Amino acid sequence: MSDWIVAGPLSDLLPGEFLALEVDGVMAAIYNIDGALYAIEDVCTHDGGELAGGPLVGTTVECVRHGAVFDLKTGDALCAPAYTPTITLETKVEDGVIWIRDPRF
Repeated sequence: MSDWIVAGPLSDLLPGEFLALEVDGVMAAIYNIDGALYAIEDVCTHDGGELAGGPLVGTTVECVRHGAVFDLKTGDALCAPAYTPTITLETKVEDGVIWIRDPRF
């Protein structure tokens, strides 16, 4: 399992915003949805495009390339053209700092 990596100060990630970063060689995105943090591997499983920056609706993000929608809580692909979930990553906040890790490594 990977070590926890500092993503940045919580004060820099306001509700409705996202932060893209690399975690263990994998591109990741952390979203602040109404004060709750969700992190996923930043990849559309349909064609490998980035998800960060796509439209947010509740706890879902839409891929801007072809419209696939992913659940930020579970990583599930919710509509075509994606059928495979993206990976969810772990987050925690300690002393106002966001930490992230990829539990696969």
